[in-house]
Amino acid sequence: MADGRPTRQEMVVLGRIGAASGVRGGVHIHPFADDPHQWSTLAHWWLGSDGDAAACWQQRKLIGCSLRNGRLTARLEGVADRNAAEALSGVLVGAPRSALPPTAEDEYYWADLLGLAVSNTRHQPLGRIVGLIETPANAVLQVADGNGGERLLPFVAAVVLEVDLAGGRMTVDWEADW
Repeated sequence: MADGRPTRQEMVVLGRIGAASGVRGGVHIHPFADDPHQWSTLAHWWLGSDGDAAACWQQRKLIGCSLRNGRLTARLEGVADRNAAEALSGVLVGAPRSALPPTAEDEYYWADLLGLAVSNTRHQPLGRIVGLIETPANAVLQVADGNGGERLLPFVAAVVLEVDLAGGRMTVDWEADW
């Protein structure tokens, strides 16, 4: 950390702020993780936007976090009313990696998957992971081929055969012409 702020590489994006909740500054969160309620154990969240340098991420004290009707709702210091909450719509929520628990085997933070080179079992390159989409059934990997094309691959064990974070690659059971 430089000047008490995490570098972009140290920051793990956990989700994105959605709509305001109520009139006292609550916000709904669209999580990029399986257990977003675990975030309530963090004393602070960091707010930023896509492509922000670490210096642009702002630390906010977490006042409260709850799951209601299947939706994660949070209250953050400095967000006192609905107008302030609405102004945060679309802002990313993150935390320094050092503040997060380690992942279990075969478990990954989404931030760790971004940028991985994807190839199939025939060693044909399919592209790089540029994003993930959470769906009710499972997460979906967005894989860009570098020529303007994109594939959407389900992030399930039947498709994702190997994740090699150290090697920067992922092997999938997916044909190049699909």
